[in-house]
Amino acid sequence: MITYKNHSEKLQKLLSGELSLEENVKYFLSEIEKKKNLNSFNFVLEESALEQAQKVSEKIRNNNYGKLAGMVVAIKDVLALKDKPLTCSSKILKNFVSLYTATAVQKLIDEDAVIIGKTNCDEFAMGSSNENSAFGPALNPVDTTRVPGGSSGGSAVAVAANLCDVALGTDTGGSIRQPAAFCGVYGLKPTYSRVSRYGLTAFASSFDSIGPFAHNVEDASKVLEVISGKDEKDSTSVDIPVPSFSSDIKTLEKKLRIGVPKEYFGEGLNQEIKDAIGAVIEKLKNSGFEIVDISLPHNEYTIATYYILTTAEASSNLARYDGARYGFRSDNSSTLLDMYMNSRSEGFGKEVKRRIMLGTYVLSAGYYDAYYRKAQKVRRLIKNDFDKAFEQVDVIMGPTTPSLPFKLGEKSEDPLEMYLGDIYTTSANLAGIPGINIPIANSAEGLPIGLQILAKQFNEAELLKMSYFIEQELLNK
Repeated sequence: MITYKNHSEKLQKLLSGELSLEENVKYFLSEIEKKKNLNSFNFVLEESALEQAQKVSEKIRNNNYGKLAGMVVAIKDVLALKDKPLTCSSKILKNFVSLYTATAVQKLIDEDAVIIGKTNCDEFAMGSSNENSAFGPALNPVDTTRVPGGSSGGSAVAVAANLCDVALGTDTGGSIRQPAAFCGVYGLKPTYSRVSRYGLTAFASSFDSIGPFAHNVEDASKVLEVISGKDEKDSTSVDIPVPSFSSDIKTLEKKLRIGVPKEYFGEGLNQEIKDAIGAVIEKLKNSGFEIVDISLPHNEYTIATYYILTTAEASSNLARYDGARYGFRSDNSSTLLDMYMNSRSEGFGKEVKRRIMLGTYVLSAGYYDAYYRKAQKVRRLIKNDFDKAFEQVDVIMGPTTPSLPFKLGEKSEDPLEMYLGDIYTTSANLAGIPGINIPIANSAEGLPIGLQILAKQFNEAELLKMSYFIEQELLNK
């Protein structure tokens, strides 16, 4: 049984001897086995997790331990861990073993976290339901007939089903926040470039962000504090100071101005989600926060802009998987060209092939200006909308998803409807701003409802303070 509410309490129990880390890891391993029907893990790293637990226990006994000592973490299977499988849930990387460790993962290990396994995800992080995985879909632990969201579905499930303390996911257009909303946990997407992308298998390089899933704001802020910072191995990572997120969350010095975009509450939003978010906003208003109606006029173009730009980047990034150097190689080839074509045709799944083709099309001669260049201009307009909004307000609040978790297979044959499920999340990636999902309520059927908060670039501190206030003052009372 888990007998602690957050990592701080767990660490105190480890220090006092009330809790054994080795037994704690064994407990999680037994739960993973017991709940393997959820299909949340591609690989369970039992041997190395127990070895790391022993090392960390020794450091705790010697009073020489890191910030995350004893935190048991699962990582999405698009993040590299040396000498462990790295498949991105794709047949094309079947049996591939990583030669190095992602910076974000290494930072967790350096602070004495224990990596327990690699989680299931949509193939190459392309999807909103975790149904596009060569390992099969992960299942929502709240209702196993429903999807857990994607692409970081396995990480969300691992936290929601208590198979680990925290998990790392990646967010290209909502792939942390949306599954967090569907599974009823906290999911944090940092500002683009706050966290190094070194060792993250790229989907869309100017969008991808690594962030945590957690049971509470404090644990999410601790992980963000550790994984943030400049990395010489990633030229896009920014060299700015990393605040003490975890110690600052309890000090909300002022009542913030909260922006509520009219575009987030129009047609297509589930009524129960709308009502639950309205109730939280009303409570905040009664607590002294200023609620400001705002507009994000280019919001209607976010889905089109997002899918033009990300598929273009994906088609370029995935060109390297050709059967020649590593990964899957087709046996049905007599010429070099056949080998390239057959390896990619057999190795990639349907959704990945769809996005490669879309991306190649929008980058092709005659269409580059009509689609790709125009989408880049609209991306700037979307960012400008947020810049103007943050001149009026401190944070922006609204739904994370337009719908409740949907049934497995319900949207598989209608990619456009699936894509529209990202309507409230893609804009944060287009603008490069941070966002978080907070689980605030359950529907009449008992399905989780998520609230999304967005902040301006590199203002995770205020985002987390606001989230902590909601968690402690509105949800835990």
